[in-house]
Amino acid sequence: MAFLRLFLFCLLAAVLVAWFISYLTTAPKGALTNPDAQPRSVTPRGDLAEDEKGTIELFENVADSVVYITTSQRQQVFGSPVVDEIRSGEGSGFVWDTDGHIVTNYHVIKSVDHQQGRTLITFADASSHEAVILGSSPENDLAVLKITDRAADRLRPIMVGTSDDLQVGQKVFAIGNPFGFDQTLTTGVISGLGRSLPVGGGFRIDDVIQTDAAINPGNSGGPLLDSSGRIIGVNTAIISPSGVYAGIGFAIPIDTVNTVVTEILRHGKVLRPYLGVAVAPPTLSQRLGIRGVLISQVMEGSAAEKAGLRSTFYNENNDIVFGDVILELAGTAINNHSDLLTALAKHEVGATISLKITRGLGTESQEELEIPLTLTEAR
Repeated sequence: MAFLRLFLFCLLAAVLVAWFISYLTTAPKGALTNPDAQPRSVTPRGDLAEDEKGTIELFENVADSVVYITTSQRQQVFGSPVVDEIRSGEGSGFVWDTDGHIVTNYHVIKSVDHQQGRTLITFADASSHEAVILGSSPENDLAVLKITDRAADRLRPIMVGTSDDLQVGQKVFAIGNPFGFDQTLTTGVISGLGRSLPVGGGFRIDDVIQTDAAINPGNSGGPLLDSSGRIIGVNTAIISPSGVYAGIGFAIPIDTVNTVVTEILRHGKVLRPYLGVAVAPPTLSQRLGIRGVLISQVMEGSAAEKAGLRSTFYNENNDIVFGDVILELAGTAINNHSDLLTALAKHEVGATISLKITRGLGTESQEELEIPLTLTEAR
């Protein structure tokens, strides 16, 4: 009996709920609307927080120094006189000086054909200007462009800081054009210092800045700023399984940028020092159980030859005679070819450095030597 009463009660409740819903959905609109309805009044916000004011001021001061870079290639339609212009890349950059020089990543402009390509610089006011590539440094992932037409009234050189005194935890700001959305500001902190970033060709950039400020495709070449609005790095890469922001971004330190850009402005390229040696594959060093890099060949007329370094060769009995093994360059330990290239890049052409080597590998006369060497220019 109690069960029957409960069942009847639930059935009645369900009928009432169904009736009410039906009433609401079929009732005349006039019964539910209010013709006198007014917008909600706005609650006064009060003043912005001091850090918000600082961020806004920083963006307003720097925005005019940041540019959007697009590259394109001219291609002729097969069998037709029509020439199409196809976009080949995009990224960010910033104004270096009042002479119209723009700095960006090398990988932003590397696909540009000097004959058929075109590079366009777009400023914050949406004005666009063509530019040419003045010079680049693939091993540092940097390039300098030069605006070819007059844009003096739009050139606002960015303030240059230093990356020598950075600290993990300090605030940083990135401005760029991720996915083509121009003048985008993201914020974060320095997450790490002294990172090493491979950039291809066996090269890597040392002392790279790690940040959690959001960096996405299109941010490449844009500035990483400190809280004073000074550039402290050039945003260049991310680590992400999906190819978009995942909390780990990297920026080339401004002290490196300053040196490389100055070289390009002076010479149209970076004068790279050159040892003049070819090294054996790392697998051979592993099999021999040695540290350092084994010299397989010393180039004729090179700095290495003038310093007396020795190649690997086969003697008259067809036995292998190992050449010198480079252990250190100017106090930096050398474990592989990449180490050698990176250590070399820290020195200028004409500098005299010391090499620590092993000579007479595998013989009774094996010894370690310190040899002075004067670096020449790579050709």
